Amino acid sequence: MAKILRQHCFNHPDRDAAARCPECGRFYCRECVTEHRDRVLCATCLKQESEAAAPNTRKKASPAGLAISVFQLIAGLFFLWVFFHFIGQLLLRVPSEFHEGGMWSDGQ
Repeated sequence: MAKILRQHCFNHPDRDAAARCPECGRFYCRECVTEHRDRVLCATCLKQESEAAAPNTRKKASPAGLAISVFQLIAGLFFLWVFFHFIGQLLLRVPSEFHEGGMWSDGQ
C-alpha cells in the first residue's frame, strides 16, 4: 500500500495514482481506470482484452456466396411472379354472376 502512495498516474503525472492495472502493471488515477469483470483495468488493456475476446466476425463475401445470393433472389422473384400470376388467373375465372346481387348492388 505504501508503494501506491508514492506513485503518480501514467497518463497524468500531476495526479496521484489510485489503482494499478493488473495487466500492464502501471499506476493510474481514478479517471484512467475502469472496472471490468470484477477487475480494475486501464483503457489500453481493456481494449486489448475486448479485441481478443471478440475476434472480427465480419465475413467477406466470396464470389460463390454472392452468386448463390443472386440466384436465390432471382428464384424468389420468379416464384412470387408465378404465385401471383396463378392467383390472377384464378380470379379471372370467377364468373361475373358471382358478383351480381349481394353487397355490391345499387339497391335496385
